[in-house]
Amino acid sequence: MRQVVDAVAASIPLDFRQIDIDTDEDLRRLYDWEVPVLEIDGRKAFKFRVTASQLRARIQRRGDADDRD
Repeated sequence: MRQVVDAVAASIPLDFRQIDIDTDEDLRRLYDWEVPVLEIDGRKAFKFRVTASQLRARIQRRGDADDRD
């Protein structure tokens, strides 16, 4: 998943932060069996795997929603 995020970040500006869930009890409780997990704007967007096209589409939908605000 990290490789896909890095590839997409090369063409779309992203604020990305990788967190080890074992360092945060709440995150471990939420995602213990779903690692890796990718959150966008604090909400789970993908678990286990994502393709570059899926991630770009999800980011685009987020951008479209921001444009309506």
